[in-house]
Amino acid sequence: MIRVVLPPHLRNLAQVKGEVELEVPGEATPKSVLDALESRYPVLRGTIRDQTTQQRRALVRFFACEQDLSLDPPDRPLPEAVATGNEPFLIVGAMAGG
Repeated sequence: MIRVVLPPHLRNLAQVKGEVELEVPGEATPKSVLDALESRYPVLRGTIRDQTTQQRRALVRFFACEQDLSLDPPDRPLPEAVATGNEPFLIVGAMAGG
């Protein structure tokens, strides 16, 4: 089981509260997690990554285990703590403010 934390606007769009728990077949990678997330919540398609290129949206970042995974290849395995559900996979949207 993979735990995913969405930013508030995507939680509202998907109509979920708190973390999302996903079963991801095979190896847990950012791509496989996003595939499972978009399969379960089709309304999120196109909000986190481009539907054509599958590339992460510019103002969306991925974090896990206090590491920024945003620039990692999408097929790179997630840390073991994320794959086992001990740590969440964080999807963070743009923030503004000073």
